[in-house]
Amino acid sequence: MGIAAALGLLSPFPFYYWLWTYPQTWVDLCGKGRDPCTVMAYVSHFLKLIQFLSLFSVSTFTWPPLLYFWPLIAFGQFLNFRVYQLLGESGTYYGVRFGKNIPWVTEFPFGYIKDPQYVGSILSLLACLWWVPFGYILLWTLGYVVMILVESKEDPATRAKPTS
Repeated sequence: MGIAAALGLLSPFPFYYWLWTYPQTWVDLCGKGRDPCTVMAYVSHFLKLIQFLSLFSVSTFTWPPLLYFWPLIAFGQFLNFRVYQLLGESGTYYGVRFGKNIPWVTEFPFGYIKDPQYVGSILSLLACLWWVPFGYILLWTLGYVVMILVESKEDPATRAKPTS
């Protein structure tokens, strides 16, 4: 396994861990007048680009993919888009940790699938097994599993106080 590709795949997870565990430091760093969720989204998109470039660097593309690709990628991306549709930017990018009031959502996939955005992302990664060596998919998936565990232990007392 290439070290650079592995580090690229893992690059977002320390950032997510830091923001989840120490949200006040991020809110303070963003300062007044800057939405910490929006800034997190920008940084997350940049880190996602690094992940994709790392994944592409170890991929071997052939066409057509095996049949399992289509249902996995379709349902995985449906879950991701649906979560963002229901939660919006603030709900998706740790708004509750940054002191925002995010309404509880019970519409599908919430209430039916635990951690639907992570499940969708993992399904999308599994769809790529036709092109990407298993070790890289496993490494990225383990990053998601770690974040599922980290985010399952949310302590409201550690939420950030929003800046006015």
